[in-house]
Amino acid sequence: MKSIIQLNEIARIYHIGSETIHALRNVSVEIFQNEYVAMMGPSGSGKSTLMNIIGCLDTPSSGTYILNGIEVSKMTDNELAEVRNKEIGFIFQTFNLLPRSTALENVALPLVYAGISKAERLDRAYQALADVGLGDRVKHRPNELSGGQRQRVAVARALVNKPSIILADEPTGNLDSKTSEEIMVLFNEIHSKGNTIIVVTHEEEIAQHAHRIVRLKDGLVESDKRNENIRKAEMVRE
Repeated sequence: MKSIIQLNEIARIYHIGSETIHALRNVSVEIFQNEYVAMMGPSGSGKSTLMNIIGCLDTPSSGTYILNGIEVSKMTDNELAEVRNKEIGFIFQTFNLLPRSTALENVALPLVYAGISKAERLDRAYQALADVGLGDRVKHRPNELSGGQRQRVAVARALVNKPSIILADEPTGNLDSKTSEEIMVLFNEIHSKGNTIIVVTHEEEIAQHAHRIVRLKDGLVESDKRNENIRKAEMVRE
């Protein structure tokens, strides 16, 4: 298996006034192509800080991060922006959709930054929405969609650039249990197509869908184990 993420002795320290906060303490994790990994831990465990570093949204105070064979600290700002746009798809708990834009426009947005023509942008955005079961909702704005549908739009947006890595931060945190299950079905489908998926969650039920669970506590890796009892998501029928 090809290693795509190597975190070696990663530490992240924040200085807030006179206080020093050690968000991560010498964390080492390796993630391979097409793995499905959950990063678990209570609030303050460092899991979101670790996800921000993996997603090139934050930089470590010390240690090295190698992404697809390239040390991230040696990338220019432009190279980092390209990695964030093309290599990594982000899915957030709060959806982060533009309220005045349609589902189609929201999904097409990353393609604007990638410099793709309008016709191709709309074509690819429509296909991404169809892939997540929203082909009939392309002209709806976020306030005209349910929470689950809004998260599907966010998933489509994360997939539209065909990234190799999907990073999901508490992707079901704002959803009821039935809708959460539907989103996990979607994640299984995405994983089966070859994507590497990293889900950050504090919910044990969500973590159990992953094939590997990394547990963090107080900025340290408490355990890193294969999940022997993978919970298969099933579409909940009315």
